[in-house]
Amino acid sequence: MLRNISAADVLSRIDEFDAVIDARSESEFAADRLPGAGNWPSLTDAQRAEIGTEYKQRSPFDAKKRGAVMVARNIAAHIERDVLQQPKDWKPLVYCWRGGKRSGALALVLDQIGFSVHLLEGGYRAYRRALIAALDELPRRFEYRVVCGSTGSGKSRLLQVLRGLGAQVLDLEALANHRGSVLGLVPGQPQPGQKQFESRLWDALRRYDAAHPVWIESESKKVGDLRVPDALVQRMRASPCYVLELELPARVVLLCNEYRHFVEDTPAFCERLDALRALRGIAVVQRWQEWAHGGRTADVVRELLTDHYDPIYLQSMRRNFEGFSKPRTSVAWDGSVESLRSAAQGLLASA
Repeated sequence: MLRNISAADVLSRIDEFDAVIDARSESEFAADRLPGAGNWPSLTDAQRAEIGTEYKQRSPFDAKKRGAVMVARNIAAHIERDVLQQPKDWKPLVYCWRGGKRSGALALVLDQIGFSVHLLEGGYRAYRRALIAALDELPRRFEYRVVCGSTGSGKSRLLQVLRGLGAQVLDLEALANHRGSVLGLVPGQPQPGQKQFESRLWDALRRYDAAHPVWIESESKKVGDLRVPDALVQRMRASPCYVLELELPARVVLLCNEYRHFVEDTPAFCERLDALRALRGIAVVQRWQEWAHGGRTADVVRELLTDHYDPIYLQSMRRNFEGFSKPRTSVAWDGSVESLRSAAQGLLASA
């Protein structure tokens, strides 16, 4: 039976479906999609371009006929590849851009086979509207515990340990694929788009239990090029802070290990340092670049911390996070795995 379902219901029931099927083209799917969706294009990017050209330049009617042939062949291929092995009670959710012809054609065929098919009303556009509304409300449901600490103190590592100990953790840098500084973009690993980041964030938040706190790092309004929703920023900044401390020499070692790609690729490191010329001055950045070319990367990292990151971080935290001046607790570690686990256990005990 073919059923229409609203975007709001999809957000609350998405786990009920055995498959979420995106009937849009590959590029549309790559930009963003419903969490867990698979891509079954009714028309590929190349086919859409071909049919669109024929529609505008020759005959809309002839273009529709040729498009129908392509859609039928693509649907047949999807069914042969992914549907023949499915049981009768398989329940898919299907959508396209507007919930129209592309998803409708696929949903109709699956319905005629005998599956219980749900078609997203309004398609991806309706999902986006519902998602934006959800991201204005969902972050307000939770109590947060904000992990603070100077750059290189190991906040991201602490979050991983906390998750391993059973805590609820929202790792914005992992969701954004960025480490939150001018050096934070990992070469060859681009950030997702804003829409995909928001889908990832919603998918993470919806899984949490409001009866337990969510641990999160003291991020700014942006992680790399991506904006954190205002509702989450507001809740973070009003939440209690927990400070992680690591001595400067150990912070330098940690950063050199975590940013090994820059240690090993001096030209790339120096190119990123160019972004600091306006803030630190041309002469200072040139000195750092000379040090890097001379094998003194650790010295560059030390000065970046003491002269750039630490003052900026301290100023930002005091200005934006209410609980930073009087944190719930502070824990120190020495750079070892055992010490970080002990610090995490201490934080959980104090929370």
